[in-house]
Parts: sequence; structure tokens; C-alpha cells
Amino acid sequence: MEFNTLFHSERPVKRSDLRMLLGKLYYTWRRYFQWIFHRSIKYASGFKETPLPYLIASHSTPLYRRLRNVDMWLQQNKVTNLKLASVKIHGLILKPGETFSLWRLVGKPSKAKGFKKGMVLTNGSFCPGVGGGLCQLSNLIYWMAIHTPLTVTERWRHTHDVFPDSNRTQPFGSGATVVYNYIDLQIRNNTSQNYQLLLWISDSELRGEWRSEQLLTQKYEVYESDHLITHEWWGGYIRHNAIRRKVLDAVNKQIGDEFITENHAIMMYEPMLPSVGKTI
Repeated sequence: MEFNTLFHSERPVKRSDLRMLLGKLYYTWRRYFQWIFHRSIKYASGFKETPLPYLIASHSTPLYRRLRNVDMWLQQNKVTNLKLASVKIHGLILKPGETFSLWRLVGKPSKAKGFKKGMVLTNGSFCPGVGGGLCQLSNLIYWMAIHTPLTVTERWRHTHDVFPDSNRTQPFGSGATVVYNYIDLQIRNNTSQNYQLLLWISDSELRGEWRSEQLLTQKYEVYESDHLITHEWWGGYIRHNAIRRKVLDAVNKQIGDEFITENHAIMMYEPMLPSVGKTI
């Protein structure tokens, strides 16, 4: 699959509340049906407290950011939500042939389980929602996974680009959004070794690791390509790119270059054309 530089977006459509509700119910129950009856997918459910010996990928992201027009209490509640969800995943063993599903492990975020109203991104704007902020967890797990031999089988891109590139440390479009339960992050272990996912929260960061039973003979360098911004006929801007990774051997010699995914997102800020990319 190659990046489609001719992609153009139709004008964003605002759907009625009734249509949104019916659509959510349909896709939610379809997911439940898949979890129960889709026997071809074996979901990971085993845990091990002791870390596996070899670190394959690690990453951390700050818990608090100063965001314009976003109340700090939403971020404080987000940290509570991240703690509750991380505990459900920490120590997971992903055996050969098994699939990691974020929502199957975390379950439905609810007030009864202690989840609070955090920041939820909907159609390019923020609103409070129970369990809000868990995209930070899915972003972290996905970013680490694409630095391993594991296979991402389900990942949903963000439909809106909300923040400019100031202080961005990862390529645009290198995250994974989640919405219970039909917009999930799923990762399959097609290798012959067990992998382990560790997650924890420090005073200021969400941290994670993928570990394995054996040391890898290669590593990965993720990068962005084919970045451009298009001015659409309906007046807005769409940002596009492809995410790829270089495959390096033990002495850092490149032995491959792999396509990972492509992104197309509606920009929610005026593009800084000289610095963020090419415009057509």
C-alpha cells in the first residue's frame, strides 16, 4: 500500500444526534458479537509481574500540558483514568498468535469503576467525557508497537489535527485514537517469542515498555514522508502524510524501509505554510 497524494476530503458533515446514537449502538454491539463469536482471533489475557529480560521499545509522554481553553481539572481527571486503565494492562503477556485488544482488557470506562470526566476530542473540539484522555494510552502503546516486530491489526487515525507542531516530538499522525468499544487498538504477535507490555505512571509521565524473551537482531526508526497540506474547495485545510520505518541491523545498517500507514486530518488551526509543509 502506498501513500495516496491525490486524496481529497469532502466537506465535513454534521450528523444528527439520533444518527450518531444509532450508529454508536450498532458498532458497539457488533464489537461485542465479534468478541464472543469470532473464534479466529485469540485475545491475550495472561499476565506476568516479573519483566521479561529484553527491552525492545520504550516511550514516555507528559501527563500535563498547558493547552489553550482546556481546564486543568480535565487533565487531572485524565491522570486518574490513565492509572485505572494502565493497571488493567500492565504485565500483559502477548504470546505467539495472540492479539492485544485495548478495550477488551480495559473494559468500559464508567463512574462506577472510578473513571472521571476527562478531555474528549469530538469533531475537532474538546468536551468532558467519562474516561476521557485514554487516547494518550493508546498513542503510547501504538508508537512503541511500531518500533517492534509486532503487527498492528487495528488502528484508527485521528480525523482532526488540533495542535500546531510547536514542541511536537513525534511525527504528525503517529498516534491511535480509541472510543469504547468499536474504535479499538489491536496488535497481533506473529513472531515465535512472547512479548510483554508494561505500563506505569510517574509523578509527571506516562511510561511504557514492550519487552521480549530474546534480544532482537534488528531495530526500527520511524519517520514521516510525503507531508503536504491541501486547501480544500469547502475552505478548510487537510493535512496529509505517510508514516514509514527504516529497518536497521545490529550495526545500524539499513536493511529495509517499510510503509506503516497514511494520515489525512482536518486542520483546526491556520497552517503555518512556510514551516509545516508544502501546500497545493
